[in-house]
Amino acid sequence: MTVFIDRLKHFFEKHAFGVCTALGEKMGLATSSIRLFFIYASFLTLGSPVIVYLSLAFLMNLRAHLRKRTTIWDF
Repeated sequence: MTVFIDRLKHFFEKHAFGVCTALGEKMGLATSSIRLFFIYASFLTLGSPVIVYLSLAFLMNLRAHLRKRTTIWDF
């Protein structure tokens, strides 16, 4: 069970936590204020911003993979 929790924690630290940083850079806001917004909104709306947060993390990850240019010589 602890192995699963460690893998889940590693996944979120690697992929999901870049969402607030990216939003902060795009909108010119502090990352901490965006994180607090997601936390407070999650408590007030019973977790629905978590779905938005994870969707944004997925889209950012997908976008990063689509931007990688590969050539035929990359093996």
